[in-house]
Amino acid sequence: MFNKKILIGICGGIAAYKTLTLIRLFRKAGCEVKVVITHNALSFVTPLTIETLSNNKLYVDMFEHSMERTTEHISLAQWADMAVVAPATANIIGKLALGIADDALSTTLLAFSKPIYIAPAMNENMYKHIAVQNNLNKLRQYHYHIIEPQTGMLACNMEGTGRMAEPSAIFEAVSGSVSGTNETINKKRALVTAGPTYEPVDPVRFIGNRSTGLMGFSIAEALAEKGFEVDLITGPTTLMSSEKNIHRMDVNTAEEMLQMCLQHFQKADIIVMAAAVADYTPEEKTELKMKKKETSFSLRLKPTVDILKTIAAQKKNNQTIVGFALETNDEIENAKQKLHTKKLDFIVLNSLNDKGAGFETLTNKVTIIDKKENIITFPLKSKQEIAVNIIQTVLDGIKS
Repeated sequence: MFNKKILIGICGGIAAYKTLTLIRLFRKAGCEVKVVITHNALSFVTPLTIETLSNNKLYVDMFEHSMERTTEHISLAQWADMAVVAPATANIIGKLALGIADDALSTTLLAFSKPIYIAPAMNENMYKHIAVQNNLNKLRQYHYHIIEPQTGMLACNMEGTGRMAEPSAIFEAVSGSVSGTNETINKKRALVTAGPTYEPVDPVRFIGNRSTGLMGFSIAEALAEKGFEVDLITGPTTLMSSEKNIHRMDVNTAEEMLQMCLQHFQKADIIVMAAAVADYTPEEKTELKMKKKETSFSLRLKPTVDILKTIAAQKKNNQTIVGFALETNDEIENAKQKLHTKKLDFIVLNSLNDKGAGFETLTNKVTIIDKKENIITFPLKSKQEIAVNIIQTVLDGIKS
């Protein structure tokens, strides 16, 4: 960390007093530190204290008369090697997720092209609110490093999750990533698709299927438990995941899922395509709701792009791709054909002839076939247990 230039952002939360210790830790390690603070944060810490500890001028307003340049936020972004926002409130997290720049801190961070570390701090109900979690997931997609908050006594006198990580933990997370010793930076990465796609007919109707997404979500969680950072691309579902290493992206249509996969698959070591993607989509979508008619009508459909085949055709040598096949007849032969024609490494076969398997169940029974046509069959189990079996089989196959 010696001679590194650190930009620290301080937001308006009681944990701001802890950031004074963080400044000292960076300075003690030989770093140069500059601080940008929000007006609300000045209610918790004083400019004199920050400037004394950092040995640099404090930045508060976008266009202070005392600034050397009128574009000081750009100069700061160019100066620093990395930025740390601690505490990061729901407000700044939302601004960064949506690209809002309306003060010195948010403007500087949006102009920043180097590593940014976010240390959230807020009430547990705020932290767990779906909007805040969605915004944090967006930041993960944008490759921000999230330093997870701790569980303990909060400023509101409630026990819960939302305490900013201790300054020593934040310092270790940043310094660990710089030295390459931080495990979260070196983790393997996986891409998982889950759920159905909805192909719109009009503003209220769609063509879909019965997938709940449970199998894909279970696979994502099994990979996360193995230490993977997981990009989870899911169609419409009511399922939620609290696993911090899963970065969720929601889509609706097959085309949206295709585009999201194309954006993210190249950085994945393992790709598991568990989504039940529609094979067809309407040729035309009406802008107004279709009125019921007394006579029958025809709906013209066109094939969707085969996402699995498209991704597999572009795979790199160090990537492993797992596909799924849901069959009703000639199951093994149809699965083998799909395995080879789409150039997969593994295929997971479900048969609707097996009671308790397939869509809308909490259980599954699968057969896994690898590209050498080795076959392993697992009995009926919960989808969570099956997910563990699938991932272990894939990992064992990669090693062999």
